Amino acid sequence: RVTRLVLYGTFAQGARVRGDDPGNKTRDAIIALIQQGWAKDNPAFRQLMTSFLLPDASAEEMGWFNDLQRISASAANASRLLRSLGDVDVVDYLPAITAPTLVLHCRDDSSTPFEQGRLIANRIPYARFVPLESRNHVLLPRDPAWSVFVSEVRKFLRETAPVKSQVAKGVARGR
Repeated sequence: RVTRLVLYGTFAQGARVRGDDPGNKTRDAIIALIQQGWAKDNPAFRQLMTSFLLPDASAEEMGWFNDLQRISASAANASRLLRSLGDVDVVDYLPAITAPTLVLHCRDDSSTPFEQGRLIANRIPYARFVPLESRNHVLLPRDPAWSVFVSEVRKFLRETAPVKSQVAKGVARGR
């Protein structure tokens, strides 16, 4: 039922699966801080995540993102989510994706390794990879990468989808 798939800033392997020891230690420390202070009025605990996800945000943008985090997830859910993301491993499922796929990833995203975006695009047949020049995981409309993102997604959604039998034949030929 999926006719097009757009993946942005995602990963196929969590930090624990990748064996990213420094990443795991950082994640464990952040989880402990989330559990202690996420729901408090002081945004310092949420600011840590905001700084990873929006390093180039203005003070005002960081403020609204801090508030968004607090109201959209409890401390328990936020810490569980962050912990579970470390165990994600979907690499073996990627070749089974047959929908035309666009993968976009910010080159200097400090929350999600750039190479994970490239890995996903390499493993999904016929996927197209678009690197974006930004440090932000959450793109802001004033970010130069935002216009590239919007343009690429619009162009991708307008493209004529290959007929399913053509995709199947291409996969069978190893393209």
